[in-house]
Amino acid sequence: MSGGYDPRAVANLMLDEADRVGIQLTNLSLQKLLYFAHGIYLMQTKAPLVSGYFEAWQYGPVHPSAYRAFKDAGSSAITFRATAQDILTGRPRAIATLNDARLTGLLQQVLNSYGRMPTGRLVDLSHAKDSPWSHVVDRAKAEVAFGLRISDTVIIDRFRHHKVSIGAEPLSGDPSDDTPFA
Repeated sequence: MSGGYDPRAVANLMLDEADRVGIQLTNLSLQKLLYFAHGIYLMQTKAPLVSGYFEAWQYGPVHPSAYRAFKDAGSSAITFRATAQDILTGRPRAIATLNDARLTGLLQQVLNSYGRMPTGRLVDLSHAKDSPWSHVVDRAKAEVAFGLRISDTVIIDRFRHHKVSIGAEPLSGDPSDDTPFA
C-alpha cells in the first residue's frame, strides 16, 4: 500500500491537538498514538494514514521518520514541531499544516482515549499478544527478518488484537465485544 500523509505533519497536528487539551507528549508516547491513529484509519478506510512504514522496536511500533523528527526531545515532553529540510539550501523549513476535519477528529479521539495514559500502558497496548508488533517480533525469532517493518497488510490483519476502543463504544458497535477492531 502507498499513499498517506507525511507522518511528521500528522505528528505535528497531534501535538497541536494535545497542546489544545493540555496533554504533554514524549516521543515514545507520540509514536504509540501515531501508530494507533494509523491502525484505526487503516481499519476504517483500508488506506494508510501516513506514508512510509512502522517498525517493531523494543518499546513498540515506531515510525522512523517521525522518530527522527522528535528525537532531540529525548524522554522529555515535545515542545517543538517537526520541520523538513529545504533541498536547495539545506535549511529547515516548516512542514505544511494539515487541514482535514476527519483527520483532526480521529486524532482528537485517539488523544481522548489514550493521550493521558502512562507511556508504559501505551507500550503494553502496542505489545498485545497477536498484535501487529507481536506478530512481526515473533516471526523474526523463527526466521530471517530484514528489518522489522510492520506492513499495512499485517496491521489490517492483526490490529483487532489490541483489545482497545476509541470513543464511547468499540468500533464494532457491540459494547460487549472484546475485539473492537474485528
